[in-house]
Amino acid sequence: MLEVKPQPVPELARSAPRTGLSIAEAARRTGVSAHTLRYYERAGLVVTPVDRTHGGRRRYQQLDLDWITVCTKLRATGMPIKTIRRYAQLVSAGRGNEHERLALMEAHRAEVTAKLAEIQENLKLIDHKIDVYRGRLAAGDADQLWAPNRPAGAS
Repeated sequence: MLEVKPQPVPELARSAPRTGLSIAEAARRTGVSAHTLRYYERAGLVVTPVDRTHGGRRRYQQLDLDWITVCTKLRATGMPIKTIRRYAQLVSAGRGNEHERLALMEAHRAEVTAKLAEIQENLKLIDHKIDVYRGRLAAGDADQLWAPNRPAGAS
């Protein structure tokens, strides 16, 4: 798991970034929309404030992109926004809360593992149905597969 640690940035660099990526480029590189990037910032999911130009336009650094990737992967595995926000708060706070971060990740891993087991069970049913259809089609008696009887005129 990628652990992003906030790095101290001189105030001058924060107030007038000359480098970094526009929100459109950050969206392209992370695979999320500009709307999602803005939402992550508003929702408190980022670990450091996103740089801004004098004109107020966001400028994303590699640290921001790495963290957004962490957020999107956690979200893709079903982690609630509230939990991602808590994790971001812990990371932002710095050293001393590693046990809480570990507990958070272990709890989420257990949930993901349980979901994977459920999906594997569901996949077994799908594989069974595929095998039945292939077998019946190969045998030429697919028309004998079960179908619910419908009363005349029902659709």
